[in-house]
Amino acid sequence: MVKIRIPATSANIGPGFDALGVAVSMYNYVYMRESDTLSILSRDGADIPLDAENLVYKTVRRVYEACGKKLRGLALEQINNIPFARGLGSSSACIIGGLIGANEMLGGPLGQDEIIDMAAVMEGHPDNSTPALTGGLVTAVLDGGRVHYVKQDVSDDLKFAVIIPDFELKTSLARSVLPDTVSHVDARFNLARAALMAVSLYSGKYENLRAAADDRLHHPYRLELIPKGRDVMEMCYQNGAYASYVSGAGSSIMAIVDDAVLDFGQKTRDSLDEMGLQSWGLHILSIDNKGAILMRD
Repeated sequence: MVKIRIPATSANIGPGFDALGVAVSMYNYVYMRESDTLSILSRDGADIPLDAENLVYKTVRRVYEACGKKLRGLALEQINNIPFARGLGSSSACIIGGLIGANEMLGGPLGQDEIIDMAAVMEGHPDNSTPALTGGLVTAVLDGGRVHYVKQDVSDDLKFAVIIPDFELKTSLARSVLPDTVSHVDARFNLARAALMAVSLYSGKYENLRAAADDRLHHPYRLELIPKGRDVMEMCYQNGAYASYVSGAGSSIMAIVDDAVLDFGQKTRDSLDEMGLQSWGLHILSIDNKGAILMRD
């Protein structure tokens, strides 16, 4: 049986809309083997499709078709620790798991760049799917079906604290509230900060991160869909974060924190409770610089 571990990802990182993403230490697991029939099991009880609409299965089938092979059936098991529709790359994790698993079962006809391209085309943008495969901090552009990207390792002296609301925010809704056009001033504002974010994370110039995390392309619109989202972001700064931003399309809020700030988790949990957000989750994560891996017995 092929076994794959895939990390969660946090896209945009403030101003890097559809271009920046980072892999973090929250994981989905996918187990699969060829079979004469289709059987799907959710090991953790997560509500996933148990039929041909399952995204991992659809991805496996797509790889087989692209390679000119027939997929009779699949025995598939999943553990879904990455919450759905929270801006943490749950769909990219399914796609990457399916691509890696199918490629392994077929004997490895696809190279890494081919998998990256297929994942981004399926997802529609590369900022989640690419770091889910490569790990680390990724700057990426999808152009004509090909992903141009740079992966950079991030130091483990940072923590990524994800605050997960008790409600989903579908990507389709989060995209629907964005304007069709933006001003030249706002485009320039984001371009400068996206560049600053990428080089600051890589170089260790963390004092730049608060300025770099500011955004005018999606935060002003998506935060309207996240009650108390602005207050939570500001609270993260008050508790010592370098940066806070809407993770992906939301609804999660991500904070980047110095690993030396030992009380950030407890202070943030207390603050959330005081704000009446007791049902919101908090996970203190680290960078994942490895990305998706095949697990060997």
